Amino acid sequence: MALVDLITEHVTDSTEFVLPFVEIHLPRIFGFQLTRYMVLEVLAGGLICATFIPLARRLSRNELPKGRFANMCEAVLLFLRDEVARSAIGRHEADRYLPFLWTLFFFVLFCNLLGILPWMGSPTGALTVTLALAAMTFLVVVGSGVAKFGPWGFCKSLLPPMEAGRILGAILAPMILGIELLGLLIRHLVLAVRLLANMFAGHLVLGVIVSFIVCTAPTALALWLGVTVPSVLGAAALTMLELFVAFLQAYIFVFLSALFIGMVVHPH
Repeated sequence: MALVDLITEHVTDSTEFVLPFVEIHLPRIFGFQLTRYMVLEVLAGGLICATFIPLARRLSRNELPKGRFANMCEAVLLFLRDEVARSAIGRHEADRYLPFLWTLFFFVLFCNLLGILPWMGSPTGALTVTLALAAMTFLVVVGSGVAKFGPWGFCKSLLPPMEAGRILGAILAPMILGIELLGLLIRHLVLAVRLLANMFAGHLVLGVIVSFIVCTAPTALALWLGVTVPSVLGAAALTMLELFVAFLQAYIFVFLSALFIGMVVHPH
């Protein structure tokens, strides 16, 4: 089942890279064990820097982007600004959050795309990674509310308007505030789990399809060929779907993050 293991490794962290004919074991640095996902996350960050630092320098000199790739990157940035950030947060305040939202989108996207490459892996298929991304969004959301309204004002903004007496309001307000704070936390937990589930499920289905080839290998040649051809075609089609899902999940993650920020910055 080595082929199936190769597929499922995309969503399983380890301390080595298993390449054809060689295994690269990652070292311990100052007693801290490096893992494959850590290296891939650093690689994703490096690719983001290599892609956008030259583009930012060119734009800072008022030069137009050159080439299809540079124009595509600029189009994505403008789309996220106009259709995601400004529509969810508001035109006057959205630009403050653009660096965070842009970085979040491309980090999730590059991590997703790395999972499509052979012998790499998908860091966003690990709960620890998606939880860390959702935690950063949570801190930005709460920090934005506290920065705009103050700690007490932020808590008051979570409470809906209530037409209740003073005594009944004093009883209901803490209960509703606790429910709202719990709901805010749950929303970000769901944000982490939905990204994890979508990335993990795609690779898992791909592993199941490819496992049909391995399972029929010891049988008759005709049966093996009859299973192999549709399995390979199905795996190729699913890989193309995974490429679409990589962009889609990065967009949904950033859109929901912008929506959560907008809900706090503009309550009710």
